[in-house]
Order: sequence, then structure tokens, then C-alpha cells
Amino acid sequence: MPMNIDTARLSDPEKLLFSCGVTSPSHIDLEAIAAHHNVDVVYRQLDGCEARMVRSADRAVISVNASANTGRKRFSLAHEIAHFICDKGRTAFSCASSDIGPQNASAKSVETSANAYASQLVLPSYLVRQESVGRPASLTEANHIHDIFDVSITAAALKLIFLTQEQACVIVHSRGQMRWFRKSLTFPVDAYVLPELPSETEAFTMSFGGARRLTPARRGPADRWFSASGMSIREVEHQSLGIADGEVLTMLRLTR
Repeated sequence: MPMNIDTARLSDPEKLLFSCGVTSPSHIDLEAIAAHHNVDVVYRQLDGCEARMVRSADRAVISVNASANTGRKRFSLAHEIAHFICDKGRTAFSCASSDIGPQNASAKSVETSANAYASQLVLPSYLVRQESVGRPASLTEANHIHDIFDVSITAAALKLIFLTQEQACVIVHSRGQMRWFRKSLTFPVDAYVLPELPSETEAFTMSFGGARRLTPARRGPADRWFSASGMSIREVEHQSLGIADGEVLTMLRLTR
């Protein structure tokens, strides 16, 4: 598909993909990118880490936990490729599960920089924009991105939050308590995310052992979720998904 892309505005990982002719999600071949950089990839059982990279001169071996799900494997591989390309002063990395993840891409450290790079390798903004243009930020849309890019729905939801011009937020709760959140750039800066999951929501039931499913989009008062001036007269659309035992992912959009 012909693409009108301003390559000067692409991030470094996007430039790498675009230079390899990546114009659709199906073209993103992380093993081929690794091979192009003289990196061998092996999938095996790992103890104490999710992935590791060992470098010798201009070559390396990346090991990825074979028991992880597909989306996790892909992000872990992209994370280690990022270390190989960006952290040339280091000969080895051993990355725990807590080091690797798109939710950890905003702070300033070696691991978070690798997460940011990896996020653009598996979910390049120039392709995600093309796939999601004209559609609202929602978990339904994140599920669509999850399917076509073969990534976790959490990674897809965070990418939509990063790109959207809507006032949107993604939150993960565990057993009813907030673990982390990310707001879109347009979200009110004074909006405080309430720490407890609203008990009247389907998300609350899932957080305490309910079925892991994608709920329909619901509308409700914004002040159930956020504390800020004016929230008592505003409304949100919210949608949730059980992503792990006791963990629930919720995406919300301020609709008025």
C-alpha cells in the first residue's frame, strides 16, 4: 500500500522498519531484524529473567522465555534488540519481567528506554495511526490492534493512549486497587485518578475473580474514577478486560 510518510518525523525504530520496507503490520519480522544485525534468537526456558542478550564484538545472542505468550515474546525480543542497538557499551543484559513492558516506557533509564524503543518496533506509530484513523480510543479498538499487530492488548491500549487526541486514560487495577495508569496528552492535568475501582462496575467483579472478558462500553459519572474540578458534571465511557488473575485493564474516555 503506498504511504505518504514524512520520514524526518519518524522515531529511530520506525525509521529502521520503514527502511526495511515495512508498510503493513504483517511485514514486522523481528527475527529478520535481529538477523540483519547479526543477532541470533533462541526461545528456551529461562530462570530468573524474561529475556537476555549477550554480545560479543558485533554479534549477539538473544534468549527469550519460551513459556511466555506470543505478545510477550515479541515485546521481549524487541526489548533486547533495543539493548543491542542502543546500548553498545554493555556486553550483556538479563531483563526481569518487571523490566519489560510498554507501561514502563515513560521514565528515564536504560530499561525504560529499551521499552520505548521496543514499543515502536512492535507498534510503529505510522502504522497504528493508519489502522485506527477515525475510530475512538477504546478497548474494542485496542483489541483490533492486538489482533493485527500480534501484541498484548495492554501494549495496544497504551499505544492508543499515546496517539489519541481524545481525553482518555488507561488504568490497571489489582484486587480493586489501582496499580498504574497512563493519561493521554490532552487529559486534564489536574485530574487525580482515584485509587479504588468503583464497586458498581463489571471491572470490580472481574478484579475479584470474575470471568476474564471484554465488557461492553458503558457510560457513567466521571467522578467515580477521577477527582478534579468539574468532574462531578462530566461523563466517561469506560470498558474493561480481565488480563490476569485479579488484574483488570480499563480504558476511559471523557465524553462530555
